[in-house]
Amino acid sequence: MPLHRDDPKSVGGYRLVDRLGAGGMGVVYWGRSRSGRDVAVKVVHAQYAEDAVFRTRFRQEIAAVRKVSGAFTAPVVDADPEAARPWMATQYVPGSSLAERLREHGPLRGTALRRLALGLVEALQDIHRAEVVHRDLKPANVLMAEDGPRVIDFGISRAAENHTLTETGQMIGTPPFMSPEQFSDARSVGPASDVFSLGALLVFATTGRGPFDAESPYLTAYRVIHNEPVLDGLALPLRAVLERCLAKNPADRPALDELAREFGAVLPETAPGDLPTVTLRRDALPSTADTGPGAAPGPAATTPPRRPSRIRPLWAATGTVGALALGLTAYALTGPWPADGGAKPDSPRWAALPESWKPFQTTVFETAPLGARDPLFADDDKPSGEPGCLTHEGAVYCAGEGILPVRLDGLTGRTVWRAGLVPSATESASYSSSVLGVRDGTVIVRQTVFSEDSLNDPVRLVALDAGTGAQRWTRKADDENIELALAGDMVLTSDTGGRTVTARAPRTGAARWTAQLPAGHYCTFKAGGTGLYAQCFQNDVEQPGNSVILELDRTDGSVRRLKGPPRSGLLGVLDGRLLVLEWEDRESQSAEDDTYGRILLVDPGTGARSTAKPAQTVEGKATLADGTLWFVTSGGRVTAVSPRTGKRLWQARTSLEQPGEATYDARTRTLYLASASGRVAALDSRTGTVLWETLPHAGRVSSAAVAQPRVLLHQGALIVSTPDGTLFSLDPAHPERKPASG
Repeated sequence: MPLHRDDPKSVGGYRLVDRLGAGGMGVVYWGRSRSGRDVAVKVVHAQYAEDAVFRTRFRQEIAAVRKVSGAFTAPVVDADPEAARPWMATQYVPGSSLAERLREHGPLRGTALRRLALGLVEALQDIHRAEVVHRDLKPANVLMAEDGPRVIDFGISRAAENHTLTETGQMIGTPPFMSPEQFSDARSVGPASDVFSLGALLVFATTGRGPFDAESPYLTAYRVIHNEPVLDGLALPLRAVLERCLAKNPADRPALDELAREFGAVLPETAPGDLPTVTLRRDALPSTADTGPGAAPGPAATTPPRRPSRIRPLWAATGTVGALALGLTAYALTGPWPADGGAKPDSPRWAALPESWKPFQTTVFETAPLGARDPLFADDDKPSGEPGCLTHEGAVYCAGEGILPVRLDGLTGRTVWRAGLVPSATESASYSSSVLGVRDGTVIVRQTVFSEDSLNDPVRLVALDAGTGAQRWTRKADDENIELALAGDMVLTSDTGGRTVTARAPRTGAARWTAQLPAGHYCTFKAGGTGLYAQCFQNDVEQPGNSVILELDRTDGSVRRLKGPPRSGLLGVLDGRLLVLEWEDRESQSAEDDTYGRILLVDPGTGARSTAKPAQTVEGKATLADGTLWFVTSGGRVTAVSPRTGKRLWQARTSLEQPGEATYDARTRTLYLASASGRVAALDSRTGTVLWETLPHAGRVSSAAVAQPRVLLHQGALIVSTPDGTLFSLDPAHPERKPASG
């Protein structure tokens, strides 16, 4: 990759030729000495350079790894841990990583597998001989040179005699290739840990699957500690050796000298007939017919309503998985060096942001100069508010559980006002609000004040002045039978009884028209193009998925009933047709992700429909934008699907835990995800390539959090809120920049 405009021209006397990649810890460059010697120069990110503890570790790591040399390692040739941004230079090895080799050509067999296994054993022997434990042996840290593999990236290695620097709760490594002791007791990690990682890597290189693969890093960690490895597809002689490498007890794993003999015996020079051929998944790229230049960008539509339920789904980590949360957060904080394929955090795809913007981080509980001053709670007792936010004309508006509606400046994070909607005696746990939208200088808020002696807590619709937060009008509402909404230039409310929906002017609350709703149904609304549509679900505990679709005339509220599938969710409008996702049978639903078996396009005028059935069922939170469907699962997997044909365009996996639905940026053709911990990921919307992932930003993360954050786009910047009330903004071209406190 070419150098970026703000990259240094040289480091430590090495002229920088190109970028090789970037990751959570730093940037890797292709450098050249004055004599013409090529090296790989790794420069640590500025935020780590300011950490005295990190510098101490880095200094001792460099001293240790300088002792490593061998035919199958890329040794350190130079370093400066005292520089303003510490750096290290290793031997430059031309060739792709093992991860890239497997992705492009599939699993290894025969001579290639033999050379890899024996080369890695020899590399680990050289590393351990220098009393160093690698701790992060994975496909991305193995380069495939012409004369054999090279183990790289000793940047997170630890000298065996200095392992006490590894603090409790911190973790080094990549979960699918980590040993059980790396999760349970980092201080006890020794050379046998690298043997476990070697076993996991060779399973992946042979079958295309890891022995403990799961939907999320948390479940992967649980399986590493408790489950037996999945070794399907491996021939018995090799399988027996790798089973011993993957033993839970480090003392039961074979020594490297013994492994060298056994690999030499069970891995012949040519592929034996009893080793099955296994092909790695290689997803098709988008076709121009579905997402090509002719496809016009359109507004994004998000997840259709889940089946009506009076119980909100909660996710919580229990048992060992919960105990691993701290360690996995440390993994997210440290991160690997360059991601597979090379991250591009400074790509020309992103334009410069306004001069007044700064990468802020603040909280929705920050004191406001106008309006109320946090009357619901004491400064030292902030609740986990799980705010919901939206952007509008230079501002960010947020509300949530125990959070008064608040406006912040979208460029600086400065709190502008906070609306005083409830008495100061009200407890935070008994108050809830949500921002429905902003129209005509008016912020529309749904407000509930809970009461212990009331089964049906009063719901009010409140209109606030966008400039000052002052109340303009308010009205009691009934959200038992409709979802209060702002659709276009109309506020949709339901009077007590919930049998009618009334369209009101946002600024004054004046009624425009009233429409009758079907009895015994709960209705949600979706605007698309010039139409306004309602999907009404039958309030029947026996058949909660049954629904009807209504088309409402925007001018007078007249209703026309459309013929639609009963067990489905209305997502949006595509090519003038309603896009409907049909749920799979109830028994096939996962606890966290809805599963869909068919995609329907329904003409609202004629009722004609076309059906697209994906080759595999798709699951997750759905987003429709730019002629493409994107599904995001709770485990961080993203799948792009053509809504017209059902064809899978690509599938990618991120390391984000419990991400919210995807946000699509049509200008840069980028897809963004955010997690409850405040991690953000960017993907190329056309290919699924993960461009970058960030460190967590949340001050604290609750295992009982319900909110799944969504990235907001604001004048080229990204804005994200987390369940603990943190609100931060990123420059997508420089996501590694440390935010200033708000």
